[in-house]
Amino acid sequence: MSAAVEQLLNFAGGSIVYDASRLRKPHPHLFSRSFWRDANALREVAGGRGSVCFLRTEHGPWVLRHYRRGGLIAHISADSYLWLGAARTRSFAEWRLLAQLRELGLPVPAPIAAGYARSGLTYRADLITAELAGARTLADAMSGSLPADVWRRVGRTIAAFHAQGVQHADLNAHNILLSGAPDAPDVHLIDFDRGRIRARGAWERRVLDRLHRSLQKISRQRNVAFGIAQWGRLLEELQSPRA
Repeated sequence: MSAAVEQLLNFAGGSIVYDASRLRKPHPHLFSRSFWRDANALREVAGGRGSVCFLRTEHGPWVLRHYRRGGLIAHISADSYLWLGAARTRSFAEWRLLAQLRELGLPVPAPIAAGYARSGLTYRADLITAELAGARTLADAMSGSLPADVWRRVGRTIAAFHAQGVQHADLNAHNILLSGAPDAPDVHLIDFDRGRIRARGAWERRVLDRLHRSLQKISRQRNVAFGIAQWGRLLEELQSPRA
C-alpha cells in the first residue's frame, strides 16, 4: 500500500486535507451531492441515515460520507459538531487514522479527501475514500451460507487490527467488507469514525461483544444461520497465539 501524501487546502469557512498522490486539485464541491448528481456521477445513496453515496470519478470509484449524528441528539442537531480545532474534526481525524492504518499494512479503504465547513462554534464534515470494487458487507453475505473459512478470515482480520492496538468504535456486520472469491474473500474494515490506536486491553472484548450483538440481530431479522459454530470459528483466530 502506497503512503498517502498529505496536503492541506484552506478555503473560506473551512479546510480540506487530501492525498496529493490521488487527487491533484481539490475543491469544496467534492463534498456536494448536487455537484455529483448534476455531473451524472452520483450512483446511489446508502448507509445509515442516508449518509453514504457512491461516485463515479475520473480517478476511479469513490465513497462520499457525510457525518451525521445518531440517537436522541440527532433531534437537536442532525449533522453539526462542536468546534474544537481542525485536527479534532471527525473527518480529519478519520482521514489521518486511515492513512496511518494503511501504512501499517492493514486492510482499510484508501483515504482520498476530508473536509469541514465551520459555522461559529460548530462545523459539518465529510470524508471521501476509495471504493472497494465488488465488495459486499458481511451483513449481506450472511444471506447465504458462509463457508467456515470466511468466518476465520474475518477473525484473522480483526486480530490483525487488535495486534496493532486499533480500536474500532462501532464494529458491526455492516462495517466488515468481503471482496474477491466468495469462499476465500479479502476482508476489509471500514468506518473508523472515533477510532483510535491505543494500548491493548479490555476494550478488545467490548469491540467483539458489539460485533456479536450485531450478528445476532441480523440473524434474527433475516432468519439466517449464525450461532455458536460460526462465532467460534471467528474467535479461533482471535484466540490463537498469532493474535
